[in-house]
Amino acid sequence: MKRSIFYLIIISIILNLNSCKNKEDSADAYGVIEATEISISSEANGRLLSFNVEEGKEYQKGELLGCIDTMVYSLQIQQLEASIKAALAKRPDMPVQIKALQDKLETLQIEHSRIQNLISAQAASTQKLDEITAEIKITQSQIDAIKSTLGTTNTSILEEVEAIRFQKLQLLNELSKCFLTAPINGTVIQKYIQENELAYVGKPLYKMADLKNMFIRVYITEDMLSSIQLGGKTTVRIDQQDGELKTFEGTVSWISSKSEFTPKMIQTKKERANLVYAVKVSFTNDGSAKIGMPGDVIFK
Repeated sequence: MKRSIFYLIIISIILNLNSCKNKEDSADAYGVIEATEISISSEANGRLLSFNVEEGKEYQKGELLGCIDTMVYSLQIQQLEASIKAALAKRPDMPVQIKALQDKLETLQIEHSRIQNLISAQAASTQKLDEITAEIKITQSQIDAIKSTLGTTNTSILEEVEAIRFQKLQLLNELSKCFLTAPINGTVIQKYIQENELAYVGKPLYKMADLKNMFIRVYITEDMLSSIQLGGKTTVRIDQQDGELKTFEGTVSWISSKSEFTPKMIQTKKERANLVYAVKVSFTNDGSAKIGMPGDVIFK
């Protein structure tokens, strides 16, 4: 009886081993699950006033995650706004400054017409008309000169204001960098800094990854290359705790154009080859797949 039980156990183990072997042999390539990871660094200097980031939490693109101290930029922007107001206040009032000369010119023109009428009636000499005509030309030249001077001054002030406004735009751009927003729809997988710590340009703050759209990088031999195309459908499989295989519908999203030596810890359907081609298979994750998890691919 004991011997029979022993034989049954041995047969069960052999069947399980064969079953596992068949599962492994049914795969065309093996690899590791990966995701597109983005390391976000600070673009501003200052104390981190708020930082609402939690590892493992998902955030939407554009969502506000934190804020770096903006006091310096805010004060500089206010200073530039005051400079713009001061510069605009220096603009000359052209109509006021030339009004006296224009009134004089109108008076001379009226006198010129009166003298012409007198000359027509032979009641005045042409000498007086010549004097009025010359004075009109001088007054008109003075008006033109003042307009030119005031116009140059006004243009110079406006150019100065425009330069200040560009400085303001630069500061507004720097100010916007103090507000930390999520660059993608993804999950925070690592956090490098805490609230109230000092941030500086280039300092890593956190790392995000798109855990919904993941991929597995596998390696195939040259004889398999001709049967695999971009956009081709595949089946991606990963192991579960119950020993069953979890499957995903995958798509070939990238095929390397160059061969390379077989990476360590990577197996293919056949024995290890000297040269293989890397292939990236993308799939939509339902939360089961994790970064670094081993998996395999069946090409259809």
